[in-house]
Amino acid sequence: MLGFLDTVPALGDGLLVNGDLFAFWFGYRRAIPRVGLRVVARLVELSRRIPVLMIGGNHDRWGDPIWGREFDVSYADDEMLFRVGAAHVIAVHGDRVHGSGGDRVTHGLFRSRLASAVYRALPAELGFRITDRLARRAGSEPASRSDEQAAALQRRWAASRLAGTLDPTLLIMGHCHHPAAEQIGPGRRYLNPGAWFDEFRYAIATDSRMELNRFRG
Repeated sequence: MLGFLDTVPALGDGLLVNGDLFAFWFGYRRAIPRVGLRVVARLVELSRRIPVLMIGGNHDRWGDPIWGREFDVSYADDEMLFRVGAAHVIAVHGDRVHGSGGDRVTHGLFRSRLASAVYRALPAELGFRITDRLARRAGSEPASRSDEQAAALQRRWAASRLAGTLDPTLLIMGHCHHPAAEQIGPGRRYLNPGAWFDEFRYAIATDSRMELNRFRG
């Protein structure tokens, strides 16, 4: 990851991190997880050279949104709108596109002020141990939907969302880890870079081109 961040300025004019940069992240007011410290420092350094944008994912949107306030990284919990040349861009993580009703209730609960206050009151070391254990347990359970099913649901949602746009528009999602770069209609494009931990995948997009890549540095 650090090697890739070093090469980003040579790859494009900005960086979008579309959720789930970390296995878990909570925005404490006075603590940063040691496991993520070098990545955070590199993103802060990078943001001084090019625009860095970040969408919260289902693993790392919890707690205070400190990215914009402390780190000079443009941050949004759910959706971000911006321009790339002549193209309008809609960036969402994608977990809420095909999440079950139970998933939405769970995320709503975890994002509540009460849940954040309770978690913040725990010693940081204890909080990280709890979430590490929960993450390992969740990773050992079978997925409720296959990647193919999730990808198909996301594509249908993207097509529906793009159908209501008037200008050339690019919609970017992640979450399902299924790479896609499709022209859905005239001036309507859908992009999913895939998962970084799956062969170091990333994508490059301009107002007229999309390219799926793997980092080999």
